[in-house]
Parts: sequence; C-alpha cells; structure tokens
Amino acid sequence: MTPALLLAHGAGGTVRANFSPLIPMLSRKRRVHAVDFPGSGTTPRATGPLRLDDLADRLVAAADGEERFAVVGFSMGCAVAVDIALRYPGRVSALVLTAGFARIDDETRVRMREWRRLLAGDRAELARFLVPAAVGEPTRRRMTAEQLDGFLELVALTVPPGSAEQVDLVERIDLTGELPTLDVPTLVIGTKHDRMITPATTRRLADLVPGARWAELDSGHAPAVEAPAAWGRLIEDFLDDVG
Repeated sequence: MTPALLLAHGAGGTVRANFSPLIPMLSRKRRVHAVDFPGSGTTPRATGPLRLDDLADRLVAAADGEERFAVVGFSMGCAVAVDIALRYPGRVSALVLTAGFARIDDETRVRMREWRRLLAGDRAELARFLVPAAVGEPTRRRMTAEQLDGFLELVALTVPPGSAEQVDLVERIDLTGELPTLDVPTLVIGTKHDRMITPATTRRLADLVPGARWAELDSGHAPAVEAPAAWGRLIEDFLDDVG
C-alpha cells in the first residue's frame, strides 16, 4: 500500500494557508493527514513555549492507524518533519522539506525578532512587513495594486494568535547535529526568490542530510500561492520515485 502523507505547516501559518492548493493533487494516490499547531486554525494557543517534540507527536497522532507515512514540511514544518523521522524510525518512508533550515542565520534572526515585535502592534503594519518578505519579487510585480491591497488585507486578518510562540520556536531550532544522522530518502526544495528563509539557508540544510536531493521552485516563501502546481509535481514525482 502507498504510504500515507503528513503535512507540517510553517510558523504563522495553517494547514489551509500553506497547503490547501496541493491537497487535492496529493490525495489522489495516498491518504493525507495534517493538524494545525497550537495557536493556528482552531487549535488552542499554547500556555508556554512550544516544543518540537510536541508538534511532531501531534502530527503523528493525527495519522492514527497509519503504519508508514511520508512527511512534507514547509518552513518551520521542516524541523517538525525531521523530528518525526528521528523519533519514529522505521515509520517514515520519505521526507520533502521546502524552504526549511537547520538553524536560522543572523539575518533571518533579525527578521524573526521584527516579526515578533510587530505582532504586538497594528496588523496592517505587520502585513506590510510580512508580504515583501514572503512573496517573491517576480510575483509581486505581476500583482495589480488592487490585488496587492487585497492580499495585504487578507494577511492582516488571518494572523494566527499563536504566531509569537511559533516564531520563538523558529529562533530556538538547531538541527545541525541531528541532520547528518538521517537515514530516509529526502528531497529538499529551495524557494528561489525567498527573503524569509533564503535559498542559501535551505541549501545548507540539504548539505547536512546524507544523500538528499535538491530542487528549486521559482517562488518566494509562499509556494502555495506562487507555484502550487510546480510544488505539487516535485512532491508527487519524488514520492512516486522512492515509493
């Protein structure tokens, strides 16, 4: 039987925001499971700092009854995917890590701290910070003024209440010691125009995973918006190849 598929979303995101265009495609051959992390979607906000192990356990629990599964991680979700592979050996058939990191660099850390600062203020100002960081310049150039205004408004209205805890977790993640021990087929996907998690940062993640394959999307840090079909094809082709 084709292994199931788990989806791990990014910080300040939700399953719907980060993956909804891909789910119909990915569901054609395998069962897809996902869960919103604390403070996202309808999941209650955490009462303390988030732990990577807890997020991993929540996602595996959402796939109750599945003996084996692949895991697709996006941004912070890449670390969750890696943690699942390390803590549930033998059950993970493959990893697909998109716009991820082993550990954020100093430039990204500055962006994370600005993100956290803006979370305490005006949501419109936060959106004006997040959109240029997340959406690639080629995509922004193709948007009309009305489309850009609408997207800014959407982002301002849909900031998950648990974003602060999720961004804090991003700052604490360091998988540089664990990644070389991974023993699972892995595809790492960089996002070519990303200003949130740069392609170089994602490339460093790929270099630490033994035998990892590398691919790139012509998008910024919002592949579900900018290049959903191409992203879905990369995932499907890889999973079919290692399946």
